[in-house]
Amino acid sequence: MKFIRYIPIFALPLILYNALVFSSQEELTIILNYDLFGPINLISGAVLVVDVKGLLLIISLFLLFLEIVKATRTSEAQVLDHAMSMLIFVIYLVEFIVVAKCGTMTFVILTVMSLTDVIAGFTVSLSTARRDIAIG
Repeated sequence: MKFIRYIPIFALPLILYNALVFSSQEELTIILNYDLFGPINLISGAVLVVDVKGLLLIISLFLLFLEIVKATRTSEAQVLDHAMSMLIFVIYLVEFIVVAKCGTMTFVILTVMSLTDVIAGFTVSLSTARRDIAIG
């Protein structure tokens, strides 16, 4: 079960997005624009509509936080974790460039979040390593 720690958490939004996008076209339109909680009336008078795309982005932000926290670990497996995160980013990027259904703003935001995961992971690792060397 230790191998689960090495799987990038940020692969989950990629899998979910692909599962949604590669369903049939009728189902896709219904699913992506489905209002999950009904209209939420705010005090300001605005009406908030939470659809599947928005919920996916919210969940992805939370997963990005977990990935950054995971990057603070100091272990030999950290290199493998960074390599897997880079691989996930490359998959996001290739899908964005090649797959027409992934040419949406939601997918662009997910791709940028994946890039942020890669950059933050390397930055946190370097800072942690520098601190460990300074102490030792």
